[in-house]
This record gives sequence, C-alpha cells and structure tokens, in this order.
Amino acid sequence: MLKIEGLVKKYEDFTLNCSMEVKPGCVTGLVGQNGAGKSTTFKAILGLIHRDGGKVEVFGKDVEEFSVKDKQKLGVVLSDSGFSGYLDIHDIIPVLANLYDAFDRDFFMMQVQRFGLPLDKKIKEFSTGMKAKLKVLAAISHQAKLLILDEPTVGLDVVARDELLELLREYMEAEEERSILISSHISGDLENLCDDLYMIHEGKMILHEDTDVLLSDYALIKVNSSQYVELDKQYILRRKRESFGYSCLTNQRKYYLENYPQAVIEKGTVDEVITMMIRGEA
Repeated sequence: MLKIEGLVKKYEDFTLNCSMEVKPGCVTGLVGQNGAGKSTTFKAILGLIHRDGGKVEVFGKDVEEFSVKDKQKLGVVLSDSGFSGYLDIHDIIPVLANLYDAFDRDFFMMQVQRFGLPLDKKIKEFSTGMKAKLKVLAAISHQAKLLILDEPTVGLDVVARDELLELLREYMEAEEERSILISSHISGDLENLCDDLYMIHEGKMILHEDTDVLLSDYALIKVNSSQYVELDKQYILRRKRESFGYSCLTNQRKYYLENYPQAVIEKGTVDEVITMMIRGEA
C-alpha cells in the first residue's frame, strides 16, 4: 500500500532518513516527540516537499508520478491544514464533489448529522473538536484506499477523540483492503487502533513493532544496583539509572518473569517504551 525506502530530507539543522511500510488492511502508527520528523515524513510521502533521496511508493507507484486519479484514492488530514474559516458545510460539499469523483454526499451528510456539526455556522466558529471531525469526514467520504492522518486527534477531549477513533474503525471495517497511516503523540489512541507502530526520533526510525507484541512482550524491569549486577542483560534494549537503582527495557518479559521472580517487572506502555528508547542507554 505504502512503502518508503531510505527517504532523505535535509534541512539546515535537521535530517530525515527513514524507511517504513504500511501494508494493505493495516493501521500503522507513527509516534515520536514534536520535532522528531513525523510531519516531514507525511509531507514527503504526499510530495508536498522535495525529497533529497530515497523512494516513496504508494499503490506500487512513485508518488512523483501520481495522476489526479491516483490522488483521489488518498484521504489526507494534515495537522497544519484545513478549510477556510469563512466557509460553512454547505459551501464545502460542492468543493469536495468537484475534487473527488467518488464523493459520497449522502454518507458525508449522515456523518455530519451524527456528530452534530452545524450546517450554517462558519468553520471559524467551530470548536477544535468540530474542526477535527470535519477534516476526517472529508478524508473518508470519497472511497479512499489509504488514509494519511497527521495528528488528527490533537487538541481533542477524551469524548471527541473516542468518537473520531470509532469513525476510523468503521472506515477500516467497511473494506478489508483499506489502510491507515496515523501519527499521534497520544499513545492511548494508537494502542487501541494500530496494528503496528514505528517510533521516530531525530529523523530516524528507532523501533518498529506489532502493537500486540509491544503491549504483551515489552516490559520495564526495576532493580536495585546489586540486582542489576546479577541481571542477564542479553535481552535488555535500554537502561536508565534511577534513584532506586535501574529501570531496564526488555522485549522478553516472559523470560525475566520466569528467571527473576524477585524483580519488579511491569508491562510497558507505548509512552514508557518511547521514553526508554529515547532517554535510556543501550
């Protein structure tokens, strides 16, 4: 569906150099701190910025060779883009109908009503949650095969995030070959939605793992200094010195549970894994 090989984008104080893949029927998450390279990756995928090296293929074709028809298979939400604040939903409908041959007006209006979006109010008067929902609705209302969503839940409260994520689940369930690439710094969104996760730091991918594996097999081992000396470190990915001794990240939770019953071993959340991969020592 989407394949990136050795993508390079150079700026004066930042270089992106990454590879990743989004498979058909999968939701892939891209996580990382602000400034890690998530938005740069998305813009390079979409051809919005010139890349300095590497390959980006969507539907088996280089994005630089995309036709208008190819672009209609994409649904896109970027964190720094949106509709003019002086338009209302009535104004947007003909715009979407002209942009996308497969725009489903009935579906779009049904979802507008479902989420209580006002038809006659100017978009500049919408709440943050309303604007976010409208952008996602526009992205999924034309039979897109691949959604590319950059921080679609940023600024939303818990209820609004849950509604938006439910909409994305329904999009995936409607057709098995659809895929989503989504970035977020809210780990709970991705834990519950994504099939696999990539972690990006300072422009480089530092981890790729199936979400189920990450949540079941990764763990934080907390030991004092003497326990750390005795610890088998062959499956330790990162370690960090703490006031009590050490926190260690492993992807072999079961091994340490069986062999170190006296150690404190906690399942790792996405946030904890990110923190250890970035701040911990190899």
